[in-house]
Amino acid sequence: MFGWLKKPFRPLVLKRHPVDDILWQQLSQQLPLLLNLPPVERDKLRKWVTLFIHAKTFTGVQGLVVTDEMRLIIAIQACLPILNLDLEYYDGWIEIVIYPGHFKVSREVPDHNGLIHNEERILSGESWSQGPLILSWDEAYTDSFQPRPGHNVIIHEFSHKLDMLNGRANGMPPLHPSMHREQWTDSLSRGYATLQHHLDDPAINRYASTNPAEYFAVISEYFFTAPAILIEHQPEVYQQLVLFYRQDPRARQVLAANA
Repeated sequence: MFGWLKKPFRPLVLKRHPVDDILWQQLSQQLPLLLNLPPVERDKLRKWVTLFIHAKTFTGVQGLVVTDEMRLIIAIQACLPILNLDLEYYDGWIEIVIYPGHFKVSREVPDHNGLIHNEERILSGESWSQGPLILSWDEAYTDSFQPRPGHNVIIHEFSHKLDMLNGRANGMPPLHPSMHREQWTDSLSRGYATLQHHLDDPAINRYASTNPAEYFAVISEYFFTAPAILIEHQPEVYQQLVLFYRQDPRARQVLAANA
């Protein structure tokens, strides 16, 4: 969808389809994830959010009516990870499906003998490669305004979208030319192994131990919601995320505290 929304067209979209100023001011002051953003970064985020809302379709299901406020809450937190990247990182898919609460999915999964079984799971979010991103509004709203360290379903699912840019979710998003694949792999592999060895008393949400894809999504949640925890327990991983996302949430916290 963003393929046609290249840089020459963006000023026109920003001019003709601005987000509501009052609603933006209200949410940008209320959302905890934005409290440490300096004015220059807030202005940049607003541009990404405006373009994002214009290009994506927000679909409510099970009777949920999607409001402008809901769109903006989701878009703000979806665009924060790509603040210093580009909207093209979310190219190739269109729809965000929003359930009122948790939703049930049914999957056919093979066991260790190769037999297929039907498995049902209750989810708060899901991302499909080249397909929709699905969210529970209850969970998204709670994470937005009553944050818990390392918990943000919006960032989690959009991190999966970034991860899948290389074809599948495996904890290896497309790295920048200035980054070193070996350093990324070594740092995240050590962090993943450390977590698996301390599942009885994990410093990071044990859901990150599910597989490398979930590990990347969970550490991305910590990176934006609780950077100090990630630095304390997995400093090498934090530095790799600084390089990938091209931002430093912990540095923002320190600067804001000393301002």
